[in-house]
Amino acid sequence: MQEGSSEQELNSTRALIAILNSNLDQKNQRKDSVRNELQNLQEKIRKEGAESKIQNLVSLLENLKLLERQESEIRSDFDAKRFSLEVEVSDLKGKLATGSESNMLPHSLDDSLNQSLEKLNLTKRELAARLRAIVSIKRQLDNAPSQSELIQYEHRFSELNAHIQEKLQQTRKFYATFNALLEIKELMLKETSLLNSINSQFQDAIASPIGRMKLLESMEGIVKGSQQKLEKVQIGLQEEQKICDDLKERYTAAVAEQRRCYSLLKAFQEECAKNERLRSQTSS
Repeated sequence: MQEGSSEQELNSTRALIAILNSNLDQKNQRKDSVRNELQNLQEKIRKEGAESKIQNLVSLLENLKLLERQESEIRSDFDAKRFSLEVEVSDLKGKLATGSESNMLPHSLDDSLNQSLEKLNLTKRELAARLRAIVSIKRQLDNAPSQSELIQYEHRFSELNAHIQEKLQQTRKFYATFNALLEIKELMLKETSLLNSINSQFQDAIASPIGRMKLLESMEGIVKGSQQKLEKVQIGLQEEQKICDDLKERYTAAVAEQRRCYSLLKAFQEECAKNERLRSQTSS
């Protein structure tokens, strides 16, 4: 009987060992699978770049815990101060009720009143300084021109500019006329002096062959100088004529553009009138 019972115990022990081994194998398999899942998860985290986000989350959680500790410390400090103030208030109430230290209480009240008055005066001075600054800024704003005044100034300056340009053109024209007349005067004086010299020396120069040669040479020099002067004047005239032609072309183009704008404006006004008539007809 003992051998049978021992065999049964041995078999049961073996069965239990087998069950434990199977459970151990299952746990090892689960452990391996969990380890593989963790490795896969870590690889995914590295690939997706979420490791930095997790670190930021951890740092934020640590900061949150730190803030909670600071909040608890502040609350405890606040409670301690509140308790001390309540104790002081209760002491003052007791002193007022018992009438003790009646001589010291007015002094403390006077000190607090003086401090309050000093703070009030300081605040009044600061307020007065700010009001003065505001008043000065308002004066500066009042001195600054408004939008309508700026528009009037702009119109006035544009009119003044147009008037100045007109006066400048007139002045340039007068200077050009003066220079031309002065040049004509100089030429006429030269011509007069030349004619006078020819008239005074003609009889003496024509009497001898040498005099006639000198007279001819001087006349040729005068003719060459006159031709050079004439060529220079003609070149200037051509340049001025070119400028004048250019201005005429620009003026013609501007007149054509003005006529086109007038025609477009007239057509636009007619279309607006038609639109108004159609609107009135549809509304009625």
